[in-house]
Amino acid sequence: MLTPFDDEYFMRKALEEAEAAYTKGEIPVGVVVVINDRIIARGHNLTETLNDVTAHAEMQAITAAANFLGGKYLIDCTMYVTLEPCQMCAGALYWSQLSKLVFAAEDQQRGYRKNGVKLHPKTQVQHGILEEEASALLKRFFIEKRNLN
Repeated sequence: MLTPFDDEYFMRKALEEAEAAYTKGEIPVGVVVVINDRIIARGHNLTETLNDVTAHAEMQAITAAANFLGGKYLIDCTMYVTLEPCQMCAGALYWSQLSKLVFAAEDQQRGYRKNGVKLHPKTQVQHGILEEEASALLKRFFIEKRNLN
């Protein structure tokens, strides 16, 4: 059966969240959490807005998804995020027991894999979905940021 709700569809929704972060002057990372082809949580970076180093997109979405589900575990959920999670977010994802993580762009410097952080053993990982679009948005943000300083 053909479904319009594939990985690319949901990653585009995460990119919309990244654009929202971009317009707020936040590092443009966006995320959606999905269960049974339904988005149950959205988030984007809010570290500058909230003056909170823990206000990453993933952390916002984990909290929102857990509230929606009425429990702390994200079993049977998939998180789509535009940038590879950092070690803090990967730690939170580990404890949430997320079933699947899909990220667009790799973070060669601060990504969880670079730092040797592990996700929950049952978490499936896929990456590279809309990687070019996510990377281009991040690059544009940092180029503009450098030109302002």
